[in-house]
Formats: sequence, structure tokens, C-alpha cells
Amino acid sequence: MTNSSVGFPQFYQIQQILDRFLAAAAKGLPSGSQPIVHSDRGAHYRWPGWIELMSRYELTPSMSKKGSAPDNAQAESFFGHLKMEFFYNRDWRGTSKEEFISGLDSHVEWYNTKRRKNSFGGKSSEEYRHSKAA
Repeated sequence: MTNSSVGFPQFYQIQQILDRFLAAAAKGLPSGSQPIVHSDRGAHYRWPGWIELMSRYELTPSMSKKGSAPDNAQAESFFGHLKMEFFYNRDWRGTSKEEFISGLDSHVEWYNTKRRKNSFGGKSSEEYRHSKAA
């Protein structure tokens, strides 16, 4: 059990990480793209600040229906890979918030530009996107 003075900053840090991730992803999109942002039904995704960011970057939100995980398969897949490839099997003791965020930023950059995916014929997301735009 945590008291609110311990729990609130942890929640706030999660908000900061998610907001940073959204802003970085949106800034990297090609002009004129119309992406859909998949999320669960968590409190952060219903928070007015998140909704304002979505509007600012002209992103379309997509939430799955209650009890319907397949509606959100892409988001679930990404976070599953993130946990397995970045978070688990590491000793995070002694890691500062800044070090964690920097590592997360680097991992997401790698995931978006270098990580090969079978569903894209062995291409990275970036390579696949460019091949379809050409």
C-alpha cells in the first residue's frame, strides 16, 4: 500500500513519460499523415492534458471497448515488446529518472527506425513506411 505522497509523483512521472512519447512521435510524422493513437481506457488517456495534446498534433484517439482486447492489438503488442525488450531482465536499481527516460527515448527511436518486423517483410517500420510512400 502506498500513501498519496508517494503514489502521486509516480503517477505524475508516468504522465510526463507518456506526454513526451506522444509529442516525440507526433513531431516525427510526415506532413499530412492522419495517424490513429491506440490506447487502453486508463485514466491518463482520458486526462484533459492528453486530450489537448492529441488535438494539438491532430491525432485521432482510438480506445478499445471494455473487454475487447483485439480492438487494441497494436498498442498491446507495442507495450508487450517494450516490456520484454527494454524493461524486463534489467537491474534498474540506482537508475535515475533522467537515465530511465533517456533509455526509453533511445529504445523507442530504435523501435521506430531499426527494429525489424516479420509483418513488414523483415523491414523496420520506417523502411516499410518509406517503401509504401514511394
